[in-house]
Amino acid sequence: MKTLVVDHPLVAHKLTALRDVRTDSPTFRRLADELVTLLAYEATRDVRVTEATVETPVAPAHGVRLARPAPLVVPILRAGLGMLDGMTRLLPTAEVGFLGMIRDEGTLKAQTYATRLPEDLSGRQCFVLDPMLATGGTLAAAIELLFARGAEDVTAICLLAAPEGVAYLEQVFTDSSNPVRVVTAGLDERLNELGYIVPGLGDAGDRLYGVV
Repeated sequence: MKTLVVDHPLVAHKLTALRDVRTDSPTFRRLADELVTLLAYEATRDVRVTEATVETPVAPAHGVRLARPAPLVVPILRAGLGMLDGMTRLLPTAEVGFLGMIRDEGTLKAQTYATRLPEDLSGRQCFVLDPMLATGGTLAAAIELLFARGAEDVTAICLLAAPEGVAYLEQVFTDSSNPVRVVTAGLDERLNELGYIVPGLGDAGDRLYGVV
């Protein structure tokens, strides 16, 4: 498994604003959208392409197009929805699946309550959107589900990650024959006793959509 913490002043600037407790939900949504597009640029560095030739107004030009089957973007509900527009802005031809998972606050285990994904993901590159990589349980369960359906490789895009979550994913996928990557804007200090990232930015879902 590979982890990339994107080192860019614009990424750091937007992440700082997201952390600020004074940032309201509309601003938080806009900043998250912009930040995801920046992260997606790095996350798609290994996206598969095929060679193509097009006619310019002057002469033929050799280039590339995204390969088929199209990449699959999978936001984890509900907070992952706040990352979807930023991702599909960069990959407008990608297909989108949805995965509903929730963390049991007692056991910290992930439970799946909804799926809207193709049954056969053979040969597909998948991009999972989950704002917070905390304990790693939810993201690991999501990646395992995608691999079980035949996905070729999975890249997770997270606004923030904790060392414990990264270590857990490394443990789970250390012998995986399928590539797993995590792209994040920041690797924070630790988790607290409640399983929240410190210093973090709070509950991403609540900050995106309010407390419901």
